[in-house]
Amino acid sequence: MDKAWWNELWMGFPAGDHYRQQSNVTMAPKLEGKLFLMHGELDYNVHPASTLQLVDALIKANKDFDLLLMPGENHGAGRSRYFVRRRWDFFVRHVLGVEPPRGYKVPEPERAEESRPTSGTLPAADAFVQP
Repeated sequence: MDKAWWNELWMGFPAGDHYRQQSNVTMAPKLEGKLFLMHGELDYNVHPASTLQLVDALIKANKDFDLLLMPGENHGAGRSRYFVRRRWDFFVRHVLGVEPPRGYKVPEPERAEESRPTSGTLPAADAFVQP
């Protein structure tokens, strides 16, 4: 089982074989393409051990992947400006096939109450495609 308590909460205990059959841990050997994992250290919804079980399965299956652990971040770590940039870099590198600019800083949201970057905060991806 790749989650310590989530299954019991939502699927009852014990979770049936259907869970194991579609688990990311079980499916790791079938991974094709690029994978970028991110986990917030203080995630209150998914324990870091769940991500590390997937990492272990990926390593055992000899799969390449990128992993970013976000210290002090919770389940909403995907809103972090650092993660937004790292995710953007990953897609520019692996979809467009070019190197993104080093150290690009995602701008602060226009209003303090906005926690997510809005469209237009990153330069257009095609700005980095070489002719």
